[in-house]
Amino acid sequence: MKRKKGYFSISAVAKIFSVHQQTIRLYEKEGLLCPKRSDGNTRLFSEEDVNRLEEIIHLTHTLGINLAGVEVILKLEKQMAKMQRDMNMLFKNMQQELTKESTDNQEIIKHAVQRLAYLKNSCQPLKKEDSNDHTES
Repeated sequence: MKRKKGYFSISAVAKIFSVHQQTIRLYEKEGLLCPKRSDGNTRLFSEEDVNRLEEIIHLTHTLGINLAGVEVILKLEKQMAKMQRDMNMLFKNMQQELTKESTDNQEIIKHAVQRLAYLKNSCQPLKKEDSNDHTES
């Protein structure tokens, strides 16, 4: 459903979802919604509040879940979102560590190859003609 950005009054939100204002107040009383308040104590529903209300209405009206069930579902969704953020951070950190370890290993290999090349060049046996020159003198 397309909605304008900003804050909505309870009457506007009730109209959007075709529910009674008292239903929205009940959801707030149960702690399922927490809209901001103006200086005059008027409820101000943000886009996030409206999205949450849409989910609550879907769960209660469409799926027939009671408010206690809705509360559990919303808490589980919040926990899952936190776990997802934690996992994403863990994967990001592991990727950074693997990249650093790979770079370090490439440097170690590069130095080992250079050392081997140096040793190979410095320890080469004399050619036959070189050895003949030394034996005659």
